[in-house]
Amino acid sequence: MGALDSVREIFGLMMFGSIKAFISKFVEDTNQRSYFEQKGRLIAITALLIRVATVHREISEARRAKLHAILRSRYGLDDIAAAQLIFDADAIARTAIDLYRFTRPLNEVLDDEGRRRIVQMMWEIVYADRRVNEFEENIIWRAADLLGVSSRQRVELRQKIMANMEALTPTKFADYPNIASSVVTGD
Repeated sequence: MGALDSVREIFGLMMFGSIKAFISKFVEDTNQRSYFEQKGRLIAITALLIRVATVHREISEARRAKLHAILRSRYGLDDIAAAQLIFDADAIARTAIDLYRFTRPLNEVLDDEGRRRIVQMMWEIVYADRRVNEFEENIIWRAADLLGVSSRQRVELRQKIMANMEALTPTKFADYPNIASSVVTGD
């Protein structure tokens, strides 16, 4: 019976090894899929933010710096990863014909709070250089609508960003006609 026990032991080890390899491969595939899903989501968010920042003109240094800072702080990216993400997303944003390309996948994975954060980031970026125009206001309105963020929430997020900026800067918004006039209209 000794040889049969040895065969059973070897067979058991082989089965255990196969199961272990299968589980490792499954976990690796799941982690890899999760990584690509997260990267796709970050590219969609970044491309949407770039579209908002560049709807009327090329992205200013202030807006680029704000975008970089947002990606670093909100998503834990280092400088190199944030710069690469901006580069990749910029190429996609320039070829997109509509916003739906970015908002559809975000709606599939983000909850209400996540979608509101995206709209808040849009306002943060357009206000980074203190110049907001009707094109930027309009694209944020359209993107917020596609993301399912109500007009009331969109305006509240805008007012929150403006209040934060006013608290952080000694210069009041009255010194900036574009911002001051858009505050009066509420949109």
